[in-house]
Amino acid sequence: MTSDSARIAHNRELWTIVNAQFTDGDADARWGEDEVCWGLFRIRESSLRVLGDVRGARVVELGAGTAFLSAALARAGAQPIAVDLSREQLETARRSQKRFGLAFPLVEANAEQVPLGAGVFDLVVSEYGAGPWCEPEAWLREASRLLRDGGQLVFLTNSVLAGMCVPEEEGPAGDRLLRSPPALRRITWPGGGTEHHPGHGDWIRMLRAAGFVVDALHELVAPADAATPEYYDIATVQWAARWPAEDLWVAHLG
Repeated sequence: MTSDSARIAHNRELWTIVNAQFTDGDADARWGEDEVCWGLFRIRESSLRVLGDVRGARVVELGAGTAFLSAALARAGAQPIAVDLSREQLETARRSQKRFGLAFPLVEANAEQVPLGAGVFDLVVSEYGAGPWCEPEAWLREASRLLRDGGQLVFLTNSVLAGMCVPEEEGPAGDRLLRSPPALRRITWPGGGTEHHPGHGDWIRMLRAAGFVVDALHELVAPADAATPEYYDIATVQWAARWPAEDLWVAHLG
């Protein structure tokens, strides 16, 4: 097995375990949101306005998990396809589709190699799915291939600062720098998966190499009324109210 194959298999196994730890109710809570909400602290799209009018837009979500983002986009009038590496996550998404009466395609695939046509999508989105978990150059090239000329890419990932402050043992980010940005370029956490957290300069370089023009970078902080997440606890709400815990990138294919 090649190193890339081993990385992908390991991450797939991890998300199978994660999926088993949460009930369908956790997925349904996200499916029940009344609009697109971003990140750990569920910041409303209506306050960020990064997507624009998605009515009729052909959308592919990379690393969709239980596909709650695709569900919100479908309600807003888009035509999404949700792609994820984990069959179990997609089965959870399929059950949520039945409960909420929404239907859109679910595709089991790695975001670095998507079995969908080139140049046919208006929008590629990803909330944590591709950004941390896939080789950056590979999935950005794939996003570029999928999009039509002028198509938009919107993706959310951990902030570099959060990655530098998260301890190796369990627990959220603290107030000390524990590792350098180069150490985050490819990192395997103890008991976790292999993740990728390039610096901002690296993201800009890779986006440009894939044919994208960067439109915006939103460094997200937690709203005043946010709660600390019960899962994926990279940062408490107190930490994230002081420093950005997440980066939301917006680009278009130039």
